[in-house]
Amino acid sequence: MYQRLLEHLSAAVLLLDGGLRVRWMNPAAEALLAVSLKRVHGTCLEPLEGIDGAISGVLCKARDELHPFTQREAVLTTGSGEVVTADFTVTPLSKEELLLEIEPRDRLMRISREEALIARQQTIKTLTRGLAHEIKNPLGGIRGAAQLLERDLPDPSLKEFTRVIVEEADRLRDLVDRMLGPNQPAHDALFNIHKVLERVRSLITAEHPQVRLVRNYDPSLPELQGDEARMIQAVLNIARNAVEAMGDAGTKAPRLTLRTRARRQFTLGTERHRLVCEVAIIDNGPGIPKSLRETLFFPMVSGRAEGSGLGLSIAQSILHKHQGLIECDSEPGATEFRLLVPLDAPPQRKEART
Repeated sequence: MYQRLLEHLSAAVLLLDGGLRVRWMNPAAEALLAVSLKRVHGTCLEPLEGIDGAISGVLCKARDELHPFTQREAVLTTGSGEVVTADFTVTPLSKEELLLEIEPRDRLMRISREEALIARQQTIKTLTRGLAHEIKNPLGGIRGAAQLLERDLPDPSLKEFTRVIVEEADRLRDLVDRMLGPNQPAHDALFNIHKVLERVRSLITAEHPQVRLVRNYDPSLPELQGDEARMIQAVLNIARNAVEAMGDAGTKAPRLTLRTRARRQFTLGTERHRLVCEVAIIDNGPGIPKSLRETLFFPMVSGRAEGSGLGLSIAQSILHKHQGLIECDSEPGATEFRLLVPLDAPPQRKEART
C-alpha cells in the first residue's frame, strides 16, 4: 500500500541500502534521473551524484549517525548527462536502509527568475511611459514656440537657429517614441514562425554576408496568433545585435543559429501553458559582460559605444504583447536568446496609449 502511495508522488523517492546501492525508486525518480529502476537496481548511487561528491558524504553521515539530513540546491548529474539543481533529504530507516527524497529546483528557480523579469519589465514600462509624457508635452511647446518665432524674425539668417530647435525637438520626440516601442495597432493573424525566421535570415545575409547562418527548425510547430511584422522586428533586433557584437569583437568564423522547438506543459511566469513556441538565436561571439546582464533589457542600456540600447527593450515589449518573454544565457563563445511565446493563448489586444 505504502509503495503505491510513493509511486504516485510527484517528488522523486529512492530507497538505498547501507552501501548506497539503489533498491527501489518511484517513477518520479526515474523521470528526474533519466534512468530506469531495472537498469540501476543494485548499483551504487555515485554515478548520479553531484560533481563534488558531497551528496555521498551526506548520505554516509546520515547512515552512520542515524540522523536525517537535508541539503539545498545540490547539483546532480542525471543518467543522460543533464545537470539538475535539486533539494534532497535523506532519512535513515536503519543502518541498512536510507530513504532519499529529491525535489528539483530548476523549474522553481526559472519561474522565480521569470516572475522577477516580468515585474521588472512592467516597472520599466510604467516609468518609461510616465517619462515620455513629461518629455513630449514640453517638447511640443518648444517646437511650436520655435515655429512662431521663425515667422517674426526680421533677419532670414536667424531662421537657421529656429530650424535647429525644431529638428532637435523632432529628434527627441522620435527617440521617446522608439523607447515606447511600436505604437501602431496590432494586426492579429495566424502566421508561420519559420517564415519570420527566413525573412530575418535573408536580411542578415544581405547585410552581413560574412556571417554563417545555421537553421535548426522544428517543422511540427503550429502557426502563431499575433502580429507577424512585429515578430520580425523582435527577432531582427536580437539577430542584428548578435551580428554586430561578433563584428565588434572580431569573432573568427562568426556563426548565427536560428532554432525552433516546441515546449509542452511549460510555465511562463506564473501561468502554465499546454504548448509554447521557443525561438533560439545563438551566436558564437564574445558573450555579454556580467555588468550588463541584469539590465540587458532596460532602455538606453548598450554594450556598444554607438548603440542606442533600444533594440532589446523593444523586442521584449513585443514579446510581452504576445504574452511571452525573452530569456538570455551567455558565456564567451555562446550567447543564446530564447523567445518564448504561448501557442494556446491569443496575444493581448489592449494597446497602451501614450
